[in-house]
Amino acid sequence: MAVIAPTAAPAPGPLVAPPGLKGLVVADTSIGDVRGEEGFYHYRQYDAVELAMHRSFEEVWALVVDGALPDSDAAAAFARATAARRALPAAVLEALAAVAAPGVAPLDGLRTGLSLLAAHLQLQPLLDLDPAERRRDGLALAAATPTVMAALHRLGRGQEPIPPDPALGHAANLLWMLHGRRPDPVHARALERYLISTIDHGFNASTFTARVIASTGADLGACVVGALGALSGPLHGGAPSRALDLLDEIGEPERAADVVRAKLAAGERIMGFGHAVYRTDDPRSVMLRGVARQLGGPLVTLAEATEEVVVRVLDEARPGRRLRANVEWYAGVVMEACGVPRDLFTATFACSRVVGWCAHALEQAADGRILRPSARYVGPAPSRGSGTR
Repeated sequence: MAVIAPTAAPAPGPLVAPPGLKGLVVADTSIGDVRGEEGFYHYRQYDAVELAMHRSFEEVWALVVDGALPDSDAAAAFARATAARRALPAAVLEALAAVAAPGVAPLDGLRTGLSLLAAHLQLQPLLDLDPAERRRDGLALAAATPTVMAALHRLGRGQEPIPPDPALGHAANLLWMLHGRRPDPVHARALERYLISTIDHGFNASTFTARVIASTGADLGACVVGALGALSGPLHGGAPSRALDLLDEIGEPERAADVVRAKLAAGERIMGFGHAVYRTDDPRSVMLRGVARQLGGPLVTLAEATEEVVVRVLDEARPGRRLRANVEWYAGVVMEACGVPRDLFTATFACSRVVGWCAHALEQAADGRILRPSARYVGPAPSRGSGTR
């Protein structure tokens, strides 16, 4: 009897991803997760909001990068090590003076400044570095990001940059470098809580961009600059100042309903409301609402009263959508109360998110595989030789 060889299974065809890659798992991570249906997110195994309320930025930075919360001695050592990496080389500062031209958007300047710093530090491809060297480069870039931002801000206004103060924490030092005066501890702590709450938030567009670049083996500077490019899009990182612009336009709670209804009728987005993942209250917004209340002031009162009206109008206009205030609604209120200029809101966000970008880039580099998805061609049907005359 003849023996029939088994037929090889046909090669599987490409998987078709949902629009926007929504719900598609593309990698494993131990850095953190967002649980949208629960209104909860975490860094490693810790509730991110609890960390923001009770830990320092440096402690959470160490957790995200190294995988464990440091004890008091290790936390102090980590804070010293990162503070020592804040200062910019003289050559980079000199080059920043040319970058800080009138009209240059802060995020564009920050992207260019960090590219200059990465080139000056001669960062090597992640593919060629061991884990300790990769970690070193990540700490250097994240520590210097606020310094670059503040230097560009002051240079653009004809002021001398203020050197970082190693005795101050990450948030307090940011305010110091912007204004040249010791920040109010209440403001420094409020800003610190905001920065902690935005270190990481799942596989958002900029984090995914950083991981794609890291998967090619490129240097960490390329990963961060690419992530900043993704963040520059107003659908990703541009909402805090736009949310405050909406508050300015409303002016008083009595006008909120009419303003929001007019915007909805015109097909406009209501900035500061709704989220791609959360189907309930954004936990960051809930936490920052409490921070804002502690700061107090007319803007906080207006934001709270307006939030109630906007939610009611959105529930009427978009039944079943549960569009609630997201992190940007109170982020702008908190940053403005702490003295961060409105045009620096998104760049300030980057001063925390860069920690998450670097952590994700290092995790992706350890995986060692390039991210190379496919595309579905939908153009005219091709034929061989169709390009000949």
